[in-house]
This record gives sequence, structure tokens and C-alpha cells, in this order.
Amino acid sequence: MQMINFWNGNKSVARQCYEVELLQACLSVTEKDFGAGNLHVDNTDYPLAEDEGAVFEQGTDILVTVAGNVKFSSKPKIIIEQPLAKGLLGFRLLLVRADSLDFFKQIKIAKQLQEISIGIPKTWSDAELFRHNDYAVVEDGTFEELLPRLKSKAFEYAALGANEIEEFVDARVAAKDGVFIEPTLMLYYPFPLVFYIHRAKPDLARRVADGLQIIMANGEHERLFVKHHGDVVARLQLHKRTVFHLHNAAMPQSMAAFTSPLLHRETARD
Repeated sequence: MQMINFWNGNKSVARQCYEVELLQACLSVTEKDFGAGNLHVDNTDYPLAEDEGAVFEQGTDILVTVAGNVKFSSKPKIIIEQPLAKGLLGFRLLLVRADSLDFFKQIKIAKQLQEISIGIPKTWSDAELFRHNDYAVVEDGTFEELLPRLKSKAFEYAALGANEIEEFVDARVAAKDGVFIEPTLMLYYPFPLVFYIHRAKPDLARRVADGLQIIMANGEHERLFVKHHGDVVARLQLHKRTVFHLHNAAMPQSMAAFTSPLLHRETARD
């Protein structure tokens, strides 16, 4: 039986659940050709970027991360360049304090957002992306500290993926906390999730790549996407928001043309 160590830390529970089921589906449909797989899931969070970037050296066989993640840029690995979640993580909704809701509703151009501070936890790969796009980044603390730092006015807003922001709010924001998902704005940048695999595991890479092709063809991938993300586009009114596009300079050249199939360009602004 093939033993497979899957590192699934440093992310929201919503993402963890979706990504482990996706990998399990890939392993299940390839048992005939590759044999049974015993999946071990490691949800360890690493607060330091260098520790996260070294997970392959700690016994990890496979993980899911954003394409072009700079923490792994110097690490040998095998990348399966098949987006796993339709680019939904790149749809960033704003988390703001109640006392600034009216201010954010008046924002019409990107420069207005660039002039106020966005809070991003340390180790997050999009901190450099925001700096590259001339946003005022306050990069500090952990994911767990994001909400208290926002409430303490360490920065003016945070931006979380549409596939994780509701779970974050439901788990951490009490009814009278005074923090809300801003209802009118959205940031978008290409930020597809892909599988990274240990360089010494080419057979595992072939197996997962084959599995992805199968579940995308037989509808299982779409079923899992709907199960975990459901009607998020309609529920969060993603196509009714004013959208500001950011450039992701870290995208691999081979994926540079990627744009989320969920994006309606007619709502977008540069």
C-alpha cells in the first residue's frame, strides 16, 4: 500500500476540507492502476515562512498551494499545473470595521484602496503581490491574530478569499464584534491552487495528474466544488461588486494566461 503524506496546514478549515477530499478522490479513481493509497493528513501550521517552505524536507509528499508560491521558489518539486478551485481564492472580499463601512461604500477607484492599509499575516504569499500593486501592506501577526489586529486599528481592512471568508467570520466574529464583510467591493487576481509534489515522487505526480483528469471528466471535481463552495458566487454577489484587478507577478509563465472561469469581466475595473 502506498503511504502518502499530505501537508494541509496554514489555511482555513474550509480549504482543508475541500482539498483533502479532492486528493482522496484522485487516489480513489486511480487505485486500479496504482494500487491502494494510505493518506496521512498533516494539518500542522507553520508560523515562519522558512518552516513552511521546508515541509518537503520534513517528510511531506504532496501539498496544495498557490501557483508560483515564492516560499517554494527555490525548492525542487513537481507541479501539476491544473487549477483545483477555479481560481476562487483570488476573489478577495474585504473584512472591515463597522465604523468604516460608509467610507468603503464610497470607494470607486483602486487608488482609494491603495492609500489605506491592508493587513496580511506573515508568511502569506500575497503580501508581496499587494506591495507589487502599490497597496499599503501591514504584514505582521498570524492568521489567528488577523481579527483582533483589525479591531485594534493596526490596519484598515483585510482581504480574504471568497472560499474562506464566511467560515472565518462565522467562527470568529460574534454578533456585536463590529466587523463585517464589506458588501460592495472585491479585489481579483489570478491565484489558482495547484498540487506541489516532492521531486522524488514522480509516480505520485503521475497518479494525481491522472486522477485529476478522471474526476474532471466524470463530474466528481464539480460535485466536490459545489459541495464545499455551493452558490458562493451568487450568495456573496461577486458579480454585482465593483472589482479591482491586481497583477500577480509570481504566476509561472506557463500559467500566465489563467483567468478564473467564474469572473465576469463586465464588472471589472483596473
